[in-house]
Amino acid sequence: MTRGGMESVELFTSEGKGRGLKAQKEFLPGDVIFAEPAYAAVVFDSLTHVICHTCFKRQERLHRCGQCKFAHYCDRTCQRAAWLEHKQECSALKRHGKAPSENIRLAARIMWRMEREGSGLAEGCLVSIDDLQNHVDSFREEEKKELRADVESFLEFWPPQSQQFGIQFISHIFGVISCNGFTLSDQRGLQAVGVGIFPNLCQANHDCWPNCTVIFNNGKIELRALSKIPAGEELSVSYVDFLSLSEERRRQLKKQYYFDCTCEHCKKQIKDDLMLAVKEGESKPSAEAVKEVIQFSKDTLEKINTARTEGLYHEVVKLCRECLKKQEPVLGDTNIYLLRILSIASEVLSYLQMFEEAADYAKRMVDGYLKIYHPNNAQLGMAVMRAGVTHWHAGLIEAGHGLICKAYAILLITHGPSHPITKDLEVMRVQTEMELRMFQQNEFMYYKMREAALKNQKIQVMPEPSNETSPSLFHKKE
Repeated sequence: MTRGGMESVELFTSEGKGRGLKAQKEFLPGDVIFAEPAYAAVVFDSLTHVICHTCFKRQERLHRCGQCKFAHYCDRTCQRAAWLEHKQECSALKRHGKAPSENIRLAARIMWRMEREGSGLAEGCLVSIDDLQNHVDSFREEEKKELRADVESFLEFWPPQSQQFGIQFISHIFGVISCNGFTLSDQRGLQAVGVGIFPNLCQANHDCWPNCTVIFNNGKIELRALSKIPAGEELSVSYVDFLSLSEERRRQLKKQYYFDCTCEHCKKQIKDDLMLAVKEGESKPSAEAVKEVIQFSKDTLEKINTARTEGLYHEVVKLCRECLKKQEPVLGDTNIYLLRILSIASEVLSYLQMFEEAADYAKRMVDGYLKIYHPNNAQLGMAVMRAGVTHWHAGLIEAGHGLICKAYAILLITHGPSHPITKDLEVMRVQTEMELRMFQQNEFMYYKMREAALKNQKIQVMPEPSNETSPSLFHKKE
């Protein structure tokens, strides 16, 4: 697989979309088109004490900066690597007395770097920060109000001895963060932990069915090919999860990124029929029955959100079972409302260690996802992996191994072999293959040994369910 540098892409003007990136040579699925370090990045406010401020890895025990008592690092190596970026921030934090919000901290880091290097093209960047889009003119009243508050907070935090920037330019930087801030995830890619600005990545336009994906790996973002891309083809990424109706995706893109999506899948409403599928056959439900069940599903999803926030997981399971009972005679296997309930049910039941029921729901969810998602979609890969682990916990070794192999094949393309989650999956794949061979040779002995092993080791409990979906591509306040 190729290691991409910026020489393999070209900046061009894309019809109706402004700037875009196109491939300078052919890429195959899984190729890294380019890897880009952040121009500037910060850890989210709520995680500043548990995530390293240099490499964004989650660690149990972090070293705290002795000066400002705010920045945290894995070790001295990470602390030394951060000093150039942290030096001015450190004295500003001491002077200010408390840490401002992540947006203010990111804006300050961007401007300190500009102060150090000038505002021209940074090394390896195709465009300068000055030239990034800010969409401030399209801001709604509420967003303008937030922008004014951010500028005010920034001016309070910004040291008088640093280079002084005009209000208009500071507003431009906040606009850039608002529509180009990229979400950084922890080392396993499971939780959003920070936000950064990547000027080259910002140039890739959106498509709901893209030919590339973006993964944060080892301190850099990687733009990876999902399919064969011929030289001269535009490179696209998806700013939103595909698992929504085209109308809903377009609404979300307009609200968050200020453009009307004209991709093929939106124009032709491709896959909408699957996402709205109803039961076929002799007892096809009436339009009224479908409408009623979808409304019931929406109401249930709201109740589930409340129960999950309060940690009432048995209540969540009860709500899911009730909803599935209503959905099953009416909705088709790929209906998004059915899939959303199946996804929540399997995740929460796994956490409660009710693995057999969880595995059944996970299998149905994956079967639906496989018909909807692009075959090399990162979210699909993660869902298949979770389903595989759930089947393994349920003692369903054949199905579990099959799902883990399928997930591994997807993640090799979307995340690459060096990503921590792919490495974890490779270990699981080898383990389940060994167990499967044992199971095929002597089923009775396999279950006996498994029982003994599970008694001796503390069972690997699934992570506590959270209301967050997997990290979205761009960091955007809802």
